Amino acid sequence: MKGAAVLFDVPGPKARRLSLVLSVVVGLLILTGLGWLIATLAAPRPASGGLALPGMFDESRWDIFFGDPEIWGYIFGVGVANTLRAAAAAAVLALILGVLFSLLRTAKAGWIRIPTAIVLEFVRGMPVLLMMFFILLGFATGSYLAVVIALGLYNGALIGEALRAGLVSLPRGQREAALSLGMRELQSRAFIEFPQAFRQMLPIIVAQLIVLLKDTSLGYIVGYPELIRVTMNQLGSFYGNRYLFSFFIVTLVIYLAMNLLLSWFARWVARRGDSGRRGGRAAKPEETDPGLAVLKASAEARQVPQIHQ
Repeated sequence: MKGAAVLFDVPGPKARRLSLVLSVVVGLLILTGLGWLIATLAAPRPASGGLALPGMFDESRWDIFFGDPEIWGYIFGVGVANTLRAAAAAAVLALILGVLFSLLRTAKAGWIRIPTAIVLEFVRGMPVLLMMFFILLGFATGSYLAVVIALGLYNGALIGEALRAGLVSLPRGQREAALSLGMRELQSRAFIEFPQAFRQMLPIIVAQLIVLLKDTSLGYIVGYPELIRVTMNQLGSFYGNRYLFSFFIVTLVIYLAMNLLLSWFARWVARRGDSGRRGGRAAKPEETDPGLAVLKASAEARQVPQIHQ
């Protein structure tokens, strides 16, 4: 018996035929829905005075992207640049706060752990947009700092919880081995446990950074000139409502490209980490695990005086 057939019965001819029929029906329904959507968008739009506006795919709605090259410079030079600038600063702040929150949240002292838990719950429970308004109106920081600080605080709290879960999931024997060699608890966390927890939670951290990149669009509400505000508001008002759908598609494609590039970079980092641990040659444990390397170095350093004696 094959391993794949242990947990379920192999489908018979009728089950395979039914699965094929359902797959064809669902595929036809999806194609029908896409065809209806494309036909609806391509149909002319009624307007006041008995006139009809061209469909969304008419070339008259896209001519500005080919006849005016300065529009691309404004979209990328202002909208995309401001979006990436805010996202990069907020990501660095979120990672720093995530590390800090995870260490404080796992502290043994209750007077450190309990207030940190209260702060984390407060930050996680407040909507990001409301936090932006609070920072903007309460501290008069400007729209850029309001976006960066709010996104950094909120995503830092989530990353901190992910790192705390990674620290808790590690075997206790590693910390005990580090403490038995004379390392302090903070040293064990920094050099033994934390690198492993960070590597283990890297997919969750990258997913949260992708959410952070998309949440920069909330800066539209507080007046920050990010990508959506530049395309849908400023350029849309300048060129008119005829091009709003075109700007929507361009904005969607740019966001998808940025998020897909970030996801590809995360997978590349994960593959490099896996190849380092399970590469062509059999890597030694101390070569792949920095925690074991530190423990080995500490043990060797303690054996030196005994050898001279």
